[in-house]
Amino acid sequence: MFNAMGEGELAEFRERWKRELGCEKDERRRPSPRPGSAASSSPGGSQSKCENGSGVDEPGYVSIARGLLGGRTSPLLERLEEERNKRKQKYRDVTAACRESLQHPRRKVKKEEQLLDQLIVDLNETNEIPFFDMELPYELALKIFQYLNRTDLGRCAQVSRVWRTLAEDQVLWFRLCAAEGFRRGAAVSDSPCWKAALRDCRVEAAEMRGNWKNRIGRMSQLHFELGKVLCHVSSCDDYVLAGYSSGDVRLWDTKHWDLPSSYLLSNHLSALSQPRPHVTHVRVAGQVAAAAYRDGCVDLWSTRVGGEPIYHHRSAGVHAGLSLSPDGSVLASAADRDVRLDGADEHGAWRPLSQTRLPQPVQSLVSLPGGGGRRALTAAAAGDSVYLLDEETRGEPGTPLHLVYAQPVTCLDASERRLAVGVRHGGWALRDGNKIHVYDVETGKALARVGDTSGDFTCVHLDDADAPHTLLSGNKDRRVRAFDLRSGSCVSSLYAHHLGVTAVRGDDWKVVSGGGEGLVCVWEWRMGSKLWEMHHRHPVRYIRLDGRTLLTANVPDDKTPRGACITDDDLTAHRRHRGAICHYDFWEDSRASDAVLPICRSDYDQSDGYNYNIALAVPYDRLSLFSF
Repeated sequence: MFNAMGEGELAEFRERWKRELGCEKDERRRPSPRPGSAASSSPGGSQSKCENGSGVDEPGYVSIARGLLGGRTSPLLERLEEERNKRKQKYRDVTAACRESLQHPRRKVKKEEQLLDQLIVDLNETNEIPFFDMELPYELALKIFQYLNRTDLGRCAQVSRVWRTLAEDQVLWFRLCAAEGFRRGAAVSDSPCWKAALRDCRVEAAEMRGNWKNRIGRMSQLHFELGKVLCHVSSCDDYVLAGYSSGDVRLWDTKHWDLPSSYLLSNHLSALSQPRPHVTHVRVAGQVAAAAYRDGCVDLWSTRVGGEPIYHHRSAGVHAGLSLSPDGSVLASAADRDVRLDGADEHGAWRPLSQTRLPQPVQSLVSLPGGGGRRALTAAAAGDSVYLLDEETRGEPGTPLHLVYAQPVTCLDASERRLAVGVRHGGWALRDGNKIHVYDVETGKALARVGDTSGDFTCVHLDDADAPHTLLSGNKDRRVRAFDLRSGSCVSSLYAHHLGVTAVRGDDWKVVSGGGEGLVCVWEWRMGSKLWEMHHRHPVRYIRLDGRTLLTANVPDDKTPRGACITDDDLTAHRRHRGAICHYDFWEDSRASDAVLPICRSDYDQSDGYNYNIALAVPYDRLSLFSF
């Protein structure tokens, strides 16, 4: 366009452009008129006057175009700038109001900040130098740490070196190990690191529980082929003692099977008798074993030596009860209404201690362990009364611990601090159910009264170590019950045996029960589920269990079976009538081929059944679906 113009036209355009620029500069210097004034707009609102050299009025759009050409922006930006200024002013007002409101409590906030800073400094100093080093001796700090559990001790060990030394003290972990039931009877010096010992014990207990639930273990049957019918069984630690109808007494050590004192000889009076009297009761505890015969004789042996008895005495009647204290220091025997206590003196020689005559015939005896300066006690159940006897009780027994008129005692069991008595209601109390009374041995006061059943309680079990607040019982109504002694309520009821429960034992999570039909059942009583079962021909009369082993005894009711002579070569009759003692060890490798207990494990190609060698009518492998 500029090339098409001539020189004159180009000069005229330049002059005109200069005039327009001069007019625009004058407008910028002039103050802006107020809105609505006469100078702000033309009367029509569409024209604007530009005071240039010619003084000619121009339309509004021309002035806008001139402004754009002069570098001014759009009028909309002016409104944006106004809004921005308003917001800034509002922010300044709000900030000023907040400052005015915080002007008073400023000192308090500053003081809190100072206290927080001081607390942080104190915590840093405590982490660097523990206060146990500066103010408390080591013994007192250890006294504080003994109230912590395993988790808290692990957390305290991460605080500082000194706290770690305290948290890993051997005495603390020894007490924790004893509190959880591991290594009972051990001393602090028996292990170099009780923390590692507790960890290993917990891992072993978890594996053992898995073996119990999955039936992983080894079963051994204790047979004595030369004897006749099994009469009574007792056990303590690794010792198992059994008495037979032939008058023989056999001792096993489940840890060392080649024990030289396995065969115990009876006294000369019983040995010379023809026929030899049956063994009625056996007991083993500590380092001694005892047996009572039907002719009234009682023999006492040393489990280390065996052979001839070290002590012997004889009563006029048949013994109804025999008991040994847990440490083997006191032997109690009951014949008719007389209870006799024998013990060893300071030289180890056994002698009579006391003899007491009760108002009624004795039914059962239970020995209580001594402790805390207390002598060993013996609980005797006679009729509807229960008496506590010791070596100083002579003649009359005094006031009974339990006495309820016309309510005979059906079962009895004792722990270190408590005594449980099962009674049968009768007479005027027929409408009431049978109950179990629990007493404190120290004070003689009643602690609880549980149960309300129509059947008689046949067995009861107390355990102060594993389940201090639980009582297990078996009843003729075919049920095993677990009672909470704190609330007096039944927390679990298991339908177990159709001929009644004859024996029961348990701990904090499992129960082993035996019935009159010969069935041994293992339960997880908190869940009310049966884990597994074993069966033998005769009633289960004895059960003992710990975390690792289980011992059961099936004792026949008939000691002289008719129609078969088991002393002959008829092994089938011998196995049918002799009874059985089964020892289960659950500390076995689960990968072993014979680790699983032989429970219903017959193969299809076997012609003999598992129990009693009963031949199958038709072997499984001979069945054919297409035979006519």
